[in-house]
Amino acid sequence: MADRPRDDRAHVGAHLGTVVVMGVSGAGKTTVGRLLAAGLGWRFEDGDDHHPEANLRKMADGIPLGDDDRRPWLRRLRDIIEDQLIQAARGTPGMVLACSALKQDYRLLLGVPRPGATLVHLSGSRELLEERLSDRRGHFMPTHLLDSQLETLEPPGSEALHVDVAEAPEALCRTIADHLGLPWYAPPATQPVHQENPR
Repeated sequence: MADRPRDDRAHVGAHLGTVVVMGVSGAGKTTVGRLLAAGLGWRFEDGDDHHPEANLRKMADGIPLGDDDRRPWLRRLRDIIEDQLIQAARGTPGMVLACSALKQDYRLLLGVPRPGATLVHLSGSRELLEERLSDRRGHFMPTHLLDSQLETLEPPGSEALHVDVAEAPEALCRTIADHLGLPWYAPPATQPVHQENPR
């Protein structure tokens, strides 16, 4: 279900301000991230909401984003993370951020993981990811861009928690929270994953 490579990361909840949920399109970053945040009583930020309009147009037209397209977006997300860590140090509840973060260079630019900010990698089979993308409605990522994202992906190593998205979102949230030493309570009237837009 999950890879726990370093025991010393298992109980960091008391010092944690941000959880970054990463993965390719279709992995369920938004679904799991939103549900995780709700059960922790934290705020949720979807990295896709911070893309400039030019990036959204490219993705809607089936044009893969290049590094030059992503850098301003990643810097904006880094600023959000840094602000959240400052607020968390003052006692403000934490934040869950959904962001593809496909390359190591992207994660370095985001500054994750770092003290106070941990990284969760959602991964699954290509068949499952393609099925989820095909079921989407009203989202800008065409299914054929999945291959581009999988080619771009540089999976993190032991610095991240790796979770298989074949399981139900609630089970994934409990696994993540348990790994981080955080209490997680299922929100009422939780919707099944197929009713969400799993990013």
